[in-house]
Amino acid sequence: MSALGASGRDPADVTLDSVREGSVEMADVSIHPLTLEHQAQVAEAHANPQLASNFRRAAELTALADDEVLALYEALRPHRSTAEELADLAGQLEKRGAVRNAALFREAAQVYSRRGLLKQ
Repeated sequence: MSALGASGRDPADVTLDSVREGSVEMADVSIHPLTLEHQAQVAEAHANPQLASNFRRAAELTALADDEVLALYEALRPHRSTAEELADLAGQLEKRGAVRNAALFREAAQVYSRRGLLKQ
């Protein structure tokens, strides 16, 4: 599989000249979820299931706007969210098809609770 931008454009077509011409859009240089899935498969083939899981979660997040991803990252920082807020975000992620990320948020709520890392 060749790597694709989120737009489906071949990265070889993204040149300095095409950038200067203004024919390159952000989606042309953003990663495609299938590229991330391919990377997950490579990671699994090399006995790295944790990395494979990270790639698959990242693939789910490609459907979200950048500001949404940054808000999710902020919510996962210690003492930034309550257990209820993390559970609510998990539900929202699940509704949008990001089931792996939803599971991560639910796990974070449990771990943060045990370790005293939830917002009071």
